Amino acid sequence: MSESNTVILDHAGVKRALTRIAHEILEYNKGTENLALVGIRSGGAHLAEQIRARINDIEGVELPLGAVDITMYRDDLGSRGSLPVGKTDIPFALDDKKVILVDDVLFTGRTIRAAMDALMDFGRPNTIQLAVLIDRGHRELPIRSDYTGRNVPTSREEKVLVEFDTDNAPIEVHLAK
Repeated sequence: MSESNTVILDHAGVKRALTRIAHEILEYNKGTENLALVGIRSGGAHLAEQIRARINDIEGVELPLGAVDITMYRDDLGSRGSLPVGKTDIPFALDDKKVILVDDVLFTGRTIRAAMDALMDFGRPNTIQLAVLIDRGHRELPIRSDYTGRNVPTSREEKVLVEFDTDNAPIEVHLAK
């Protein structure tokens, strides 16, 4: 059985989606006051850097940027065996911040739940908003994104893959069957 790939977003489409997300974040929050970006390792962290750069281009403000590893917060850790634990790096206080949590693909919602649990161990944000490049549906938890690059209806068997270059910049998004 051969695997086929369909390009969902090409390089230009990814750039447009991230720029739109940056504008929507700024519009909804009425600027950058008390905003911070936290990406979920690894794809979400790379995308958070991209969104931060776009907000800096638009507003001339460099937002605080962090990255969270959710390995120890997963609800399937026991069934997955040994997983490598990455580094959580949040070099600013979360208290009273409007945190934009960033991930590449939103699927069941379990990764986002784990990330929110991890964030709460670091402080008490004023709000947590969710930005994702792709929302593919199939939620198992009541979680939705506030900012979405693209909604892509998928079957549970399909995979959505975000491809990054050697500098961790997103290149394309593929649907693998």
